[in-house]
Amino acid sequence: MATKPGILTEWPWARLGNLKYLVLAPFACHSIYTFFMSKDESQTDTFYILILPFTLSRMVHYQLWISISRYRTAKGNHRIIDKSIEFDQVDRESNWDNQNILFWLVYHIGYLMLEQAHHMPMWRTDGVIITALIHIGPVEFLYYWLHRALHHHFLYSRYHSHHHSSIVTEPITAVIHPFAEILAYYTLFAIPVFTTVVTGTVSMASLGAYIIYVDFMNLMGHCNFELIPKWMFSILPPLKYLMYTPSYHSLHHTQFRTNYSLFMPLYDYIYDTVDKSSDTLYEKSLEREAEVPDVVHLTHLTTLESIYHLRLGFASLASKPHASKWYFWLMWPVTLWSIMLTWIYGHTFVVERNLFKNLKLQTWVIPKYRIQYFMQRQRESINNLIEEAIIEADQKGIKVLSLGLLNQEEQRNSNGEFYIKRYPHLKVKVVDGSSLAVVVVLNSIPKGISQVVLQGRLSKVANSIALALCQEGIQVVTLDEEEYKRLKPKLTPEAATNLVLSKSYNVSKTWLVGDRLSEEEQLKSPKGTLFIPYSQFPLRKVRKDCFYFNTPAMIAPKHLENIDSCENWLPRRVMSAWRIAGILHALEGWNEHECGGMVLDTEKVWKASLRHGFCPITKFVVA
Repeated sequence: MATKPGILTEWPWARLGNLKYLVLAPFACHSIYTFFMSKDESQTDTFYILILPFTLSRMVHYQLWISISRYRTAKGNHRIIDKSIEFDQVDRESNWDNQNILFWLVYHIGYLMLEQAHHMPMWRTDGVIITALIHIGPVEFLYYWLHRALHHHFLYSRYHSHHHSSIVTEPITAVIHPFAEILAYYTLFAIPVFTTVVTGTVSMASLGAYIIYVDFMNLMGHCNFELIPKWMFSILPPLKYLMYTPSYHSLHHTQFRTNYSLFMPLYDYIYDTVDKSSDTLYEKSLEREAEVPDVVHLTHLTTLESIYHLRLGFASLASKPHASKWYFWLMWPVTLWSIMLTWIYGHTFVVERNLFKNLKLQTWVIPKYRIQYFMQRQRESINNLIEEAIIEADQKGIKVLSLGLLNQEEQRNSNGEFYIKRYPHLKVKVVDGSSLAVVVVLNSIPKGISQVVLQGRLSKVANSIALALCQEGIQVVTLDEEEYKRLKPKLTPEAATNLVLSKSYNVSKTWLVGDRLSEEEQLKSPKGTLFIPYSQFPLRKVRKDCFYFNTPAMIAPKHLENIDSCENWLPRRVMSAWRIAGILHALEGWNEHECGGMVLDTEKVWKASLRHGFCPITKFVVA
């Protein structure tokens, strides 16, 4: 909100929440009814029914800009501003679709009120020319002075300050304004539309092209990476006054009192409000190369719906822990397309950049879903992708690469050891994060517990946890004889005395659980059991009378910047132990790999995590 909200600041349907689209239902039903129930085909108006798909296409246009912008700014080439984006900005900009609802209402009501708008032709040259001239003249001129007025302290504090809360812009920042301000802008953009309607020169081409032009320029100006090549201004020097660039408008968000123009800097030059550093920032941004991070976390897609939760997907979904939404069922064609793409596309891609003091971090994603990791036909392909990522990191001079989720499965690559043996001269340190995962689980066990149940598929982390607990004199109970026989030889003779095989599920209310813990086994646990996962993936919650802890993770310190999305199912600003381990490895300058059978000193790792500001999670949830 603005610092001092004025009249008509709030959107009329704000209190409807996710039901706000119901305000469009009467108009949508009417247009569909008119189109399909009209007995006379000559009376059917194509434009009226096209308002709905055109509105949806605008949302797709916006989403494409969001995804491209987030990808490009994460890579770093041509990035304009380095400052971070945090969750408060994502929340503030999550209602970017409000203006699209308003657009639909305005065009429906305008069509019904203006007889001249009915049965417009596909193309009229005079209408296209009139639209262009009116935009260059009255619209740009009036917008310039309206924008300057909005920077007067009275209007700025009541309206425009809401938009300027985002110093580092994203494409959707372009439409984040109070309701009254959006109405003022729509009034300006209606001038060429209304003029062509009343003069009978309107066409679907002039109308559609003008809206697409406004959207494109608006989104481009807020994308935070420079994409307009210098040769365009070299070939057409006057273009400098007729088209702004993203760097030109970004200065308005950092300097505030310069570069007021809408899309054409002409009036800034006329009234001498051009920022003196506009040309310098433009050239500097174009020359900027892709960023080389110090640490890379290599992860992959999880559920089929995770493509929407990806940071390059829907920003509002990415800013919350993974959760299934009912409308995902309506998007199954997109989901199917994304699955097909993962079978074809064969390279990792950047989704996120962070900054830990002076340490540059990136997250890379392998375009494969969790289910594909269990397919024999995909095994070689996935291993090749992991290997290529490690080699690429090594060639770029990256210090540490941490393996997340199933990228470090023992059955797949021996917790990363396969790549170390294959490339013994790697300079990049490969980290599986098991040491930190172990100590996070150990510190999640309530104090005073003398006995725990270890259940689920055994792993490197599970073995290390069992050894640590048994050495401390805490009994580790297994309920499976085969797992007991596999685990006992891995313990020292003294520690093995605290390993117990039991047939009773009621021996302890503290369960350390991994993958393959069945629902039946959960149901057999005693009431009030605390489930603490040691696996990469969370346990499915089937008991409402039990407590469930997060997968091994810690809360990130405040000086870890640019966190605007959640890591899979984890809460905001909570990072998995495997991801944190890579950061600690670089911060501490440890020179050894942590993979295969290698386990670092857990006490050393734990103290390092606390020293650098990472905090344990002390809360658990009831199912």
